[in-house]
Amino acid sequence: MGGAATLMETAMLTTQDLLKEKIRSRTAKVGIVGLGYVGLPRAMEFAKAGYSVTGIDVTSRVVEALNAGRSHIQDVPTGTLRPYVDCGTFRATMDSSVIAELDTVNIAVPTPLRKTKDPDMSHIMAAAEEVARYAHPGLLVILESTIYPGTTEEVLLPLLEKKGMKVGEDFFLCFSPERVDPSNAQCQTKNIPKVVGGITPACTEMGALFYSQALDNVVAVSSTSVAEMVKLLEDTFRMVNIGLVNEMAIMCDRMGFNVWEVIDTLATKPFGYIPFYPGPGLGAHGIPIDPFHLIPKPDNRLLTPEEEVDRLRNEMRSRGESVFDRDVLPEFALG
Repeated sequence: MGGAATLMETAMLTTQDLLKEKIRSRTAKVGIVGLGYVGLPRAMEFAKAGYSVTGIDVTSRVVEALNAGRSHIQDVPTGTLRPYVDCGTFRATMDSSVIAELDTVNIAVPTPLRKTKDPDMSHIMAAAEEVARYAHPGLLVILESTIYPGTTEEVLLPLLEKKGMKVGEDFFLCFSPERVDPSNAQCQTKNIPKVVGGITPACTEMGALFYSQALDNVVAVSSTSVAEMVKLLEDTFRMVNIGLVNEMAIMCDRMGFNVWEVIDTLATKPFGYIPFYPGPGLGAHGIPIDPFHLIPKPDNRLLTPEEEVDRLRNEMRSRGESVFDRDVLPEFALG
């Protein structure tokens, strides 16, 4: 009788309930598409947390080396990788059909720029199409590759819905920006706060639950677009400030004094300043590239001063307010 009751209770569970239980019990089968400097460290954290992890990559030499217990990523030493390969907790493959057996799939493939400076989406599209091909009810899909705001909802979602499944009920779709600082012993995959936003609240909840099993700090946001913009603002902020301090270094050198002294002295200011230091280029390879991901959508262009004035005037008129209303002006002045 007890066994029959258990079967009835299981039959009443929703797809969402079943996936949550798999994630909590560490029985969910985890998949990582793209085994580079983002994907492989992510795979290792979930292997360490007790999950069975399958890595998918299109490069045969990478797959062969990983299955032999040899790592090609500096932040994942061979000595860390090999025990998980030997015990079968981690394996690599070029066969995308394994997605049909997985419960979660993280996509962490490159998004370089074309010669025309627009994002090359070919790697993401190829990965997304393979995931969609083998997608099934109860699958959590998380995109981690850097892309322009709206990509998860406008590009991935339609592909995954082709089989008639409903997002937030039959499958779950999120975006979570990669945050990696290679060779930084203090900030590693496990302890860097992990941002995640879903297409629906149920998707966000599922993504946050998943990451919280292996990572120290998960930050849930209201949507995939917010999570996508977080990454672009992070790297645009760094690009602008690193570029600025490099220019200041050249100026200080020409004027005959030490830019490091200037920066260290300015860093004593307790508000309104974060120190950046001069160096070759703009830092990591993604920093000079990622801001270009803001370009593909025409409405991402910054407004001219005249357009901004027109925008504010029209907004105030729609609210029945006057440009000369003294109670209104400070609101826009401070914004």
